[in-house]
Amino acid sequence: MSTLTTPGTSTRTTPAGRLGALARAEFTLLGRSKATLLTAVLVPLALPFSLRTVVDDMDVEKVGLSVGTVLLPAAIGFALLFGVYSALVGIYTTRREELVLKRLRTGELRDVEILCGTALPVVATGVVQSLVLVAGSTLLLDLPAPHAPQLAVLGLLLGLVMCAALAAVTAAVTRTVENAQVTTLPFVLISMTLSGVTVPLEVLPDRLASVCELLPLSPVITLVRGGWTGTLSLYEALGALATAVAWTVLAVFAVGRWFRWEPRR
Repeated sequence: MSTLTTPGTSTRTTPAGRLGALARAEFTLLGRSKATLLTAVLVPLALPFSLRTVVDDMDVEKVGLSVGTVLLPAAIGFALLFGVYSALVGIYTTRREELVLKRLRTGELRDVEILCGTALPVVATGVVQSLVLVAGSTLLLDLPAPHAPQLAVLGLLLGLVMCAALAAVTAAVTRTVENAQVTTLPFVLISMTLSGVTVPLEVLPDRLASVCELLPLSPVITLVRGGWTGTLSLYEALGALATAVAWTVLAVFAVGRWFRWEPRR
């Protein structure tokens, strides 16, 4: 990153300016990568439709849910898993293997600015997707207004930060972009099946549900769903928040400890 200066003058950059410049560059690269764009944008929007018949067969009304309060959190879960987590693992791995991250570290950018600036376009895409999904669910599934919107917002924000941090952790153990399809599978499959994305925790046996509540994405789905149903008690909401924050802090610590900036050979 270079700037032109005239004799006797100096150029100072701010963290916000550096972060914005890197984010704009990443937005451009994201638009050029058709495969990443497909994973980040189209897949999360298409997958929830495949669950409609499954949800209809669950008889979720018995546990106080509706088709809308099942499908919307599921759709947001897909957006986080595919649009943020999986996409970012590929992006971080690509930038590292192409020596982009190494070159960025030789300039003014700090490590946290490099990671955040790289993630910003994908995270912004996740926010837009979530808003589109909320609007679509309201129109197509007769979803009412959320009873506790603050819980849904907190859940989404924590999910975005957590998935971005977990993506950086996964990229640290991913050797190539091709391997990213394998290294992302454990978190994606476990989250889809046991974190309330495809099957609400409310319909699982109590003992199994109590274990699944401790998985990384479970508190995010719980908070988003609870934001619409308004059935979460203060104890349940605080427990979900504590679990999400704990996983996020753990993931951030792991990034600082084990993230690799040079290609894996």
